Amino acid sequence: MSANQQMLLSAGAEGYNLVVAIAHITSPSVTAYSFSSSLGFGTKFANPSTLPTDHGQDVAFSPNGNQIAVAHIGSPNITAYPWSSSGFGTKYANPSTLPTGTGYSVAFNSTGTAIAVGHNNSPYITAYPWSGSGFGTKFTDPSTLPAARCFGVAFSPNGAAIAVGMDASPLVEAYSWSGSGFGTKYSDPSTLPAGRGNAVAFNPSSTALAVAHENSPNITVYPWSGSGFGTKYANPSTLPSGSAGRDVTFSSDGSLIAVAHDSPPNVTVYPWSGSGFGTKYADPGTATGFGGYSVAFTPDIDAIVVGTSNSPRLQGYPWSGSGFGTKYTDPSPPPPNDARGIAIT
Repeated sequence: MSANQQMLLSAGAEGYNLVVAIAHITSPSVTAYSFSSSLGFGTKFANPSTLPTDHGQDVAFSPNGNQIAVAHIGSPNITAYPWSSSGFGTKYANPSTLPTGTGYSVAFNSTGTAIAVGHNNSPYITAYPWSGSGFGTKFTDPSTLPAARCFGVAFSPNGAAIAVGMDASPLVEAYSWSGSGFGTKYSDPSTLPAGRGNAVAFNPSSTALAVAHENSPNITVYPWSGSGFGTKYANPSTLPSGSAGRDVTFSSDGSLIAVAHDSPPNVTVYPWSGSGFGTKYADPGTATGFGGYSVAFTPDIDAIVVGTSNSPRLQGYPWSGSGFGTKYTDPSPPPPNDARGIAIT
């Protein structure tokens, strides 16, 4: 999931200036709430009139906040809607060439001119031009396909690369990207992630690429440049708990990195700099649910939201230089099942 957050539009309710959207298991597969760092979760938006066909796996807003896309199980595997202060609009027409299997991840590029879907079945990654009219004609597949199913996808903020996380070696791969689509695949990193790449994220300056993955240390980060992967950063001195990192995101100023993982406290946050990980922030005082699947900071970095596998499935905390504040009141109604992806706009 869930890792590109932008400040884009009002949620339409006084005092609530943001929207938190969740892709989740079971109908309606995507749920959105108004949100603010001072008030927490607000009113749930009405469900889209045409729902995604099955379990939502990931969700993303376009950079201008005018569209929202959901990767999901079941054809067409990707579903997109206009978004406004009123919520979901009428579903866009499906792309003429569909992803070949379950959509696991979705991302818009930083200019909102392309959308990519990581999915089951070859070619494992599919990308389309994107505009206010919806999907364009599918870009040509990369000449060297990803090695396996793509569970995570991210464009670099500078628009020059696209990265994927997958469930077979090398577990993370990256390609150059341009207005013409996929370019040449970069050489694999010399030190691979320890297990399935569940999520990938670039930092805002496009100088680091993080992978949340199965198996300790659960998070691996590499320097990134026009030459591709650099030598892996040292692991954090205190690792995320459990046996899998499920999602990763950087704050909008690049000073923080957060990991959602499969054991309480479900989320771990570190300072981030050109030297790598800093000392872990204290865990949140109240960690509800179990199994962190997704995480996102608000654009102003004054709150952090985490999706989990158990009730309430969505929890948020104020954020400051001291770290986590007191947990917000849970959303009402909560998402009906596992919160697999988060997007904030």
